[in-house]
Amino acid sequence: MHDLVGAVWRTSSRSNDQGLCVEVADNLARRHGVVGIRDSKDQTGPVLVVGPQGWSAFVGAIRDGGFVR
Repeated sequence: MHDLVGAVWRTSSRSNDQGLCVEVADNLARRHGVVGIRDSKDQTGPVLVVGPQGWSAFVGAIRDGGFVR
């Protein structure tokens, strides 16, 4: 279990009005070594926790077109 105290959640700039939204707490990376990801519709629900390197790789893959529908 990771300590998420002090998490500052921000909604993705790509979120839409159809409820397909995620929130990210990347301010924890420096202090706790984790990035939190959660469903914006269920803010008290589960949180996916990944390392900063994993988060950077994921974001980079999205920017590079690595995930296509």
